[in-house]
Amino acid sequence: MRRLALLAGLGGVLLAQAATPQEPAAPQANPAAGKVAAGLCRTCHGLNGYARIPIAPHIGGEHPSYIRHQLEAFRSGKRQHEIMSVVAASLSDQQIADLAAWFAMQKIHVALKPGVDPHAAPEACALCHGAEGVAVLEDAPNLAGENSIYIETQLKAFRTGRRVHEIMSPIAADLTDEEIRAAADWYSAVTLEIDPPP
Repeated sequence: MRRLALLAGLGGVLLAQAATPQEPAAPQANPAAGKVAAGLCRTCHGLNGYARIPIAPHIGGEHPSYIRHQLEAFRSGKRQHEIMSVVAASLSDQQIADLAAWFAMQKIHVALKPGVDPHAAPEACALCHGAEGVAVLEDAPNLAGENSIYIETQLKAFRTGRRVHEIMSPIAADLTDEEIRAAADWYSAVTLEIDPPP
C-alpha cells in the first residue's frame, strides 16, 4: 500500500513538472570546449565520465540538463560537496553548458547480469532511473554501475535532509536501510562501459 501511495505521488509530481513553463535556454554548448574544461574533472570522473574513484559518480552519458543542473546547484551552494562546490564556484554558464554537452555525448553500454529479471528492479527507483540504471527522465541521473556505497550515501542524504529534492526526498524518507542497500546493490551490479573519449 505504501508503494502505491508513493508511486501515485510520484506521478503527480511528474505531471506537475510537465505543466511547468520551460526554464531559460542554456548558452549554445560547445562539446569540444567541454572536453578541454573536463580536464578539471578527469581526476575523479575520468575524461569520458567513467569515475576513477568510488566516491564519485559516473557522469558519461548523462542527460545534459541533469549535468547542468547539478553543476549550477554546486555553484550556487544549493548542493554542497567539499570538492565539487570549489570546482563549480569558478565555472561560467558557458563552461557548464560545454561540460554538460561533452559528458552527455559519451556513449554508454549497460547490461544486467545474465539471468537477472529486469522486473525485479526496485520499483520506486526503476520508474525514473530504469531497470538497467539508464534514466528515463532527463533530470534523473543514470545509476548503472555506480558504486553501491555512493548510491547508499546519496539515498541516506535524501532521507536525512542533507540533500533535498522534490522527488527523491519523499521517496527516500520512507526507505529502510535494507531497501536502500537492495537498491544500491541492484544498480552497482549492472555492467557499465563508457567508450573511450573521441
